[in-house]
Amino acid sequence: MFLPLVFFIFLQIMIIISSSSSAESSTIELGKPGCPYKCGNIIIPYPFGDYQNQCSMFEDDADKVYYVFCDTSYNPPKAFLGMNNEFEILSISPEMEFRIRNTAVGAKCYDGRTREVVLDKPFNKLNLGATPFTISYTKNMYVGIGCNVMGFIHNQTVPRPCTSKCASKVDVIEGSCTGSGCCEAIIPKSLNYFLGEVMVNSTAEYHSQCSFAFLVETGQYTFQGSDLQLDGRLTKPDMDLPVVLDWAIGARSCKEAQTITPNYASDRYACKNNTDCNNAPDNPGYRCTCKKGYEGNPYLGCQDINECEDENNNPCYGTCTNTLGGYNCSACPEGSTGDGRKDGTSCTTLPTKDGFPVLRVALGLSLGLLSVFVCGLFLYLCIRKRKLLKLKEQFFQQNGGLLLRQQLPSRDGVVDSTKIFTQAELKLATNNFHSSHVLGEGGYGTVYKGTLSDNRVVAIKKSKQIDKSQIEQFINEVLILTQINHRNVVKLLGCCLETEVPLLVYEFVSNGTLSQHIHQNGAFEMSWESRLRIATEIASAIAYLHSAASTPIIHRDIKSANILLDNNYVAKVADFGASRLVPLDQTRVNTAVQGTFGYLDPEYFHSGELTDKSDVYSFGVMLVELLTGLKPVSMERPEEQRSLTSYFLSLTEKNEEFKIIDAPADEGHLQQVLAVIVISKKCLKWKGEERPPMKQIAADLQVLAKFNSVGWDCQPLSYEETTDLPSEMNNLYNSIPSNLFDHSSKYTSETNVDLSMMIPR
Repeated sequence: MFLPLVFFIFLQIMIIISSSSSAESSTIELGKPGCPYKCGNIIIPYPFGDYQNQCSMFEDDADKVYYVFCDTSYNPPKAFLGMNNEFEILSISPEMEFRIRNTAVGAKCYDGRTREVVLDKPFNKLNLGATPFTISYTKNMYVGIGCNVMGFIHNQTVPRPCTSKCASKVDVIEGSCTGSGCCEAIIPKSLNYFLGEVMVNSTAEYHSQCSFAFLVETGQYTFQGSDLQLDGRLTKPDMDLPVVLDWAIGARSCKEAQTITPNYASDRYACKNNTDCNNAPDNPGYRCTCKKGYEGNPYLGCQDINECEDENNNPCYGTCTNTLGGYNCSACPEGSTGDGRKDGTSCTTLPTKDGFPVLRVALGLSLGLLSVFVCGLFLYLCIRKRKLLKLKEQFFQQNGGLLLRQQLPSRDGVVDSTKIFTQAELKLATNNFHSSHVLGEGGYGTVYKGTLSDNRVVAIKKSKQIDKSQIEQFINEVLILTQINHRNVVKLLGCCLETEVPLLVYEFVSNGTLSQHIHQNGAFEMSWESRLRIATEIASAIAYLHSAASTPIIHRDIKSANILLDNNYVAKVADFGASRLVPLDQTRVNTAVQGTFGYLDPEYFHSGELTDKSDVYSFGVMLVELLTGLKPVSMERPEEQRSLTSYFLSLTEKNEEFKIIDAPADEGHLQQVLAVIVISKKCLKWKGEERPPMKQIAADLQVLAKFNSVGWDCQPLSYEETTDLPSEMNNLYNSIPSNLFDHSSKYTSETNVDLSMMIPR
């Protein structure tokens, strides 16, 4: 009996020792077996690794490769993305967050004495197209350095440059990027290809010796005045500008990746044993993590964590027993109660039972605590509600609510045209501003779609910030906007002032933007009648803003993305809210240049002086868009064609416009197309004083549109028949060169027509 017992005890000891040594020998695999996973001081976990011997994931369903090249010619060795030395890896965190050294810096430098250009590399790009990486939009910034410069991000849906202005060297503010020597711009989501540019205003009275634009991790660059010199830090090859990258596996969601049949190696689901799959928040694809209670590399398989291994630091007060993915604690000893876990109820000694009513006391204490909790909760909710009401009232007063109430036009005590909405109404309309209601977002803020209690569908603009010192001006601008009444201008219905930043409520226009119909919906197949009508409606709306509104105003950002179309394709001018409103009587004041690259009036950009002719120039760019179907700026076109306006004007000088004209004009509409070309050229004059006023442009287009409805008569007119034609139209047709047809193979039959004798009927 004794020997079997000894043998049994010995066997149990050997099992424990064996399992201990087995646990100790098992190590966490960071790289594939037999593959190096360290390059110098950087640990490179799978799926990344050397491309040789299949040490990295070869490729995924999006044809992305995960190669990391370790260059041993350095001491210590350095790691690079891909198979060349373009992107040096600075660090990889345990959560696999990558930081790389950014060597792409746009630069333009001048000789301090002769002012000749000595460094001319204005463009900077970062191409991660063959990798699974994208540029983190939350952890990086685009920085512009210099005096009187603009930093542009070209591959952005709505380009919003940062502008840095300083009249002299003393205006430079070190240590910050607020627009005096240094500025910052937010980058868009999901970029794996980045193209930026630094633009120097060479006509300014003062600009720095050097100007730069580059990507950098937020908080990792501090501006110094010496950076603007030719021998400053930014011209040195060892300048450390880290950039944070996001990444994901492939281009499928977790559900798609788990259910697809792996016909190819790239289709295989990457998450291994004991892992969870998580959809990437900002990119297509997914990432893997170990389940709770497991550790290791989820792309190779995760191992159970032995929480009980350390006897002096385990999670139990009593005996700890390890389980797969967790652990169990032994029951509490007699005379105590609890679960025995240090993160639970642990073990509490019970009171003695010598006549003491344990159950009654425990029940009484429980009921007492419950009563205290309920009363405390009720009191907390009352105080919280009172604070919220007080906060709403505070915001309402700070945002000028009392002033707006006094000045809004009323009739019989009821607001006539504009409503002051409550926060509760707009929360109900947008399901508490749920992300599914977002119509669009950008540097200005976010626009939500909402449905009011009376079933009206509206657009609610939630700006990012407002200058508290300009509240009175903001209220005055809201009052001006409420008085705008034109069928081709998006109407302001009201506002909410109970929030930290005021909310503006506009009528909802449901059929997208003109830009989407021109550039994003495949071939641009809109009829000429529709194009001419839309151009006429836009011109009429801008002319109204300039001359017929109660307070004439300048829009300042006319572009196809700010023209909305309803279900009948009626055009409506939008996005001229308080953030852009400029009364005509204030336009001679130099302000920070605002607008969109490609539409920006060059005279306004160089002088900083805004006039109504700046809207005329932007309208001219949009006319060329309608004529050609091309984007105002495209880095995909040859260099001489990247700027549509410059290319268009260069063709007009040689009467070769029809090389790019895409308007579907037949013989009956050709004269109208030519007339619109002439109007465009007038709008795009360099000097604002040479551009016609919008009122004249609208009248010209209205005449063209009117006669379009009954066709054209190619017979010469008598003197009596031309007396009813506006003088502006006579001048317009007389300015069209008759030999313009010679450069259009589509219209060779019209080469001898004298347009000065043509008139629509």
